[in-house]
Amino acid sequence: MGVTGLDKIKTLQRNPANIRNLCILAHVDHGKTTLADCLVANNGIISSRLAGKLRYLDSREDEQVRGITMKSSAISLHYSTGNQEYLLNLIDSPGHVDFSSEVSTAVRLCDGAIVVVDAVEGVCPQTQVVLRQAWLENIRPVLVINKMDRLIMELKLTALEAYTHLQKILEQVNAVTGTLFTSKVLEERAEKVKEEVNRDKDPSGDQVYDWSAGLEDADDSHLYFSPDQGNVVFASAIDGWGFSIQHFAHIYSQKMGIRTEVLLKTLWGDFYLNTKIQRIMKGAQTKGKKPLFVQLVLDNIWSLYDAVITRRDKQKVEKVMTSLGIKVMTRDLRHSDPKVLLFAICNQWLPVSKAVLSMVCEKLPSPLEMTAEKVEKLMSVGTRRFDSLPERTQELKTAFLQCSSEINAPVIIFVSKMFAVDTKALPQKRQRPLNQEEITQRREVARQRHAEKLAAESLERATRSCSAPGEATMTRLPLKPEEEEEQKEVFIAFARIYSGTVKKGQRVFVLGPKYDPAQGLSLLPEGSSTSDCIPEVPHLSCCTVENLYLLMGRELEELEEIPAGNVMGIGGLEDCVLKTATLSASLACSPFTPLNFEAAPIVRVAVEPKHPSEMPKLVSGMRLLNQADPCVEVLIQETGEHVLVTAGEVHLQRCLDDLRERFAKIEISVSKPIIPFRETVVRPPKVDMVNEELGKQQKVAVIHQVKEELSQGRSSDCQHVDPDGLVTLTTPNRLATVCVRAIPLPQEVTVLLERNSEVIRTLELMNSSLREGRAMDINLRTLEAIAELKDHLQSLLQGRKWRNAVERIWAFGPRRYGPNILLNSIKDYSRPSVWQCLEWRHSNDQVRAPASPLRDFDNSIISGFQLVTLSGPMCEEPLMGVCFSVERWDVESVAFSQNPDTLKEDSVSPEALQDVNSHGNSEDVIAERKMDASSVDCYGPVSGQLIAAMKEACRHAFQAQPQRLMAAMYTCEIMATAEVLGRVYGVLGKREGRVLHEEMKEGTDMFIITAVLPVAESFGFADEIRKRTSGLASPQLVFSHWEVISSDPYWVPTTEEEYLHFGEKADSVNQALKYMNAVRRRKGLFVEEKIVEHAEKQRTLGKNK
Repeated sequence: MGVTGLDKIKTLQRNPANIRNLCILAHVDHGKTTLADCLVANNGIISSRLAGKLRYLDSREDEQVRGITMKSSAISLHYSTGNQEYLLNLIDSPGHVDFSSEVSTAVRLCDGAIVVVDAVEGVCPQTQVVLRQAWLENIRPVLVINKMDRLIMELKLTALEAYTHLQKILEQVNAVTGTLFTSKVLEERAEKVKEEVNRDKDPSGDQVYDWSAGLEDADDSHLYFSPDQGNVVFASAIDGWGFSIQHFAHIYSQKMGIRTEVLLKTLWGDFYLNTKIQRIMKGAQTKGKKPLFVQLVLDNIWSLYDAVITRRDKQKVEKVMTSLGIKVMTRDLRHSDPKVLLFAICNQWLPVSKAVLSMVCEKLPSPLEMTAEKVEKLMSVGTRRFDSLPERTQELKTAFLQCSSEINAPVIIFVSKMFAVDTKALPQKRQRPLNQEEITQRREVARQRHAEKLAAESLERATRSCSAPGEATMTRLPLKPEEEEEQKEVFIAFARIYSGTVKKGQRVFVLGPKYDPAQGLSLLPEGSSTSDCIPEVPHLSCCTVENLYLLMGRELEELEEIPAGNVMGIGGLEDCVLKTATLSASLACSPFTPLNFEAAPIVRVAVEPKHPSEMPKLVSGMRLLNQADPCVEVLIQETGEHVLVTAGEVHLQRCLDDLRERFAKIEISVSKPIIPFRETVVRPPKVDMVNEELGKQQKVAVIHQVKEELSQGRSSDCQHVDPDGLVTLTTPNRLATVCVRAIPLPQEVTVLLERNSEVIRTLELMNSSLREGRAMDINLRTLEAIAELKDHLQSLLQGRKWRNAVERIWAFGPRRYGPNILLNSIKDYSRPSVWQCLEWRHSNDQVRAPASPLRDFDNSIISGFQLVTLSGPMCEEPLMGVCFSVERWDVESVAFSQNPDTLKEDSVSPEALQDVNSHGNSEDVIAERKMDASSVDCYGPVSGQLIAAMKEACRHAFQAQPQRLMAAMYTCEIMATAEVLGRVYGVLGKREGRVLHEEMKEGTDMFIITAVLPVAESFGFADEIRKRTSGLASPQLVFSHWEVISSDPYWVPTTEEEYLHFGEKADSVNQALKYMNAVRRRKGLFVEEKIVEHAEKQRTLGKNK
């Protein structure tokens, strides 16, 4: 524990006013863990000499090897200033984009954050991401501008140039914060205007418009970072120094006799010191004077570096040390590395830990200062508003705000993630020093064992000598106990308690993300405790808090109870909690809102054991990995493959290492990454591959035409394809016919549907409830979201072919909520609208009957559509941005029931006619046929054939249009110096990347290149860029969107110009065809390719020719 004892921390935990829960956020390699080391060293847990080198909070081996943080880890620190003593629960989080999910888990448990920015690189892509995450979770940030030594040693800037550069960095950070604030204000303003418009209008009938944005009235002064507000620290964590202007204001107020308040306002800004009249004046820039910050602060630091590192002037160093009143050990003065002496001086003069910790205690809020807005946001799950929650649930808001640890306060805990710990690391298993009695006892036991062993050996020798020489003796091998063989991993929940006091052995409710407090309160009697927990309540279970731990970086300390406002570890929840959960002693508590994950998992690999007998171990290991990582997904595909889905290459490598070494402990085989694609159709192109208008060239290739004729000839009497793309298909039993056309959806509609998948899923659930007549509690906010989606669709689907299309939507797919639409264009069939829940809102009835009944087999059409959108005809990948319009749908069985006197001859099979001729009673047989046809239900053979026919019709309609593949795309942010810019462009061009824009960072020689790169081409991209640029460029890849690959995978040259341009074989690489064939080959589908081309005739062995 170092200097601070466990009892001291227990005492501090009971005073929430002096607790600070904070995390360190930054871009990768900006110095988070080094800064954390300096703060940990302040508590005496590690030596100050090792700060920055040990990286104490990077406890994993791969973190130490790679030099980046991969898992967020917490530590509790004690800091005293003046009369006050504080407990700081510090969480160090990763900066790499692949591990941004770890940042989300850390941010949820905190009230404040230290945002670290590199003084040279400034605001980087991940800095913007972490600032946005902090904003979304309503936590207050403070700023540390780190690596100030790089401005002196690397960029060789003067103190004045460094001041200008620091001003620009502050502007960049404040610009990000300002953008977030503006977007929030404008959203609130738009909602307010909408409510006012709906509520009342001008009495004269004229609408009153107010064009003010609302930004004038909003107060944003407290949001921005400024040194004079005390929320900025300038630091060099590796050299052990850091300061805020408050520190220098106190020093110079004593030396110069100027009031501290005046210095605090003037030390940062356009102020200078007029030595003649001994006054601080404004206008340093216009008058060419040194600003006060340069003159009084930076010049001193620059001169110290110059004396110690650049010139190594011992006399000047001694003079500086004397003036500062610093004493340094002789070995530091004589050390060959001048950085050691610099660290020794700076660590006493401007200790970074003191500057940062005092800023944290002063500026960051305690758990008692949690805002009402944050509480309401945490408790409003999905589309539920806080004011729509039950009254008892709303009363819990006061428990959050009071952060009370009283006995009657309800226990409310949020678990943000589960992390695995080796059983040896648990406090219960830790070896403790033995007392004298225990040492004596163990010595006696060891002697006894040794005596028994000698006796057994002598007995064995005696039996061998007695046994016959020809007999074989069997030696009994000692069996290893199972406990030793299995090194079991234990899961600990990373959590924070918001209210009450949690005790070891206490039982609490585990609230699932879909738990409804209103339902729970109605099903269980009032005053129910955890002992009365019954399984009838959905999404609710009970668990026992087996162990409570204080998180101390690499170590854990066991506690008996933990009061409100603290971050902690909970043992024994692995069977109840998968990744995140809300724990409470009250049934009225609402589950917390889900975490905001910035990076979506996109990289897939199939995993299998090298020895098939070890499959159970792999399945168990993958289950543990899924629980231990907040972002990873584990799937079993239809093919039976076990698939890992991860956020990126580095994340994938870490997951595979964990699987091999920690969770499964077996050798595994990993497939090449499974690249996701989507299939779509586009509007017919107007120009060919050589940019000539179609229809004006002379066709010289007949191969393509022959293929088309064959495909049309194959479409016999069951299938017909019109030239305009309308496909008519009849089922094999001739009882049903469907006509389908495929139409490409506008790109904006596809994006809208993809973004609103959760709303569409809710819409589908509501519709199914209305159809079945079940009462459903429909939230007003949900209905507003659905109405907004409908309005957006109507505004985007304009034009003659989309007339009244939104009202005619039959279904969405795949899985009933995807970015594809099934349209009902049948003239004589008006089925209930998918928007019927909106009509229900306007009616006063609880459940209104549908306006018109569904036709028989309506669900079969939807099922066929769902099947085709799930696996398209090109390479069995899901469809995206396709609308299937059903223009005709006839079912003969309906005709039988409506008109029993007529029966088409086609519908009677030849066997039936033969049967009629043999028995001679045709009327009875036909009547029997009619009865069978009319009694066909949804599960009969007609239904199955109709699903298959609908699926085939959609596939052919899709193939009748120009088909394209869609590739998943990464947004790639690369920081590179000017000399390696050409090599970066070379690597991007080679991998089908496209540069969107580049900009130079002011005051540096760094360029920021923004590009898009296909996921399929991204594997090994980061390594290649680092190799080609000698480590001077580092990319950050984040999944962005889906993009249509422009080339047609089925293209063959058909005109004379195309033959001249592409050659007879047209064997230039077709990127779409390459991707499509790779997917088909992986799935075991037929791939049309020539194995041997233009083979020469070879001599056979049979005949010598």
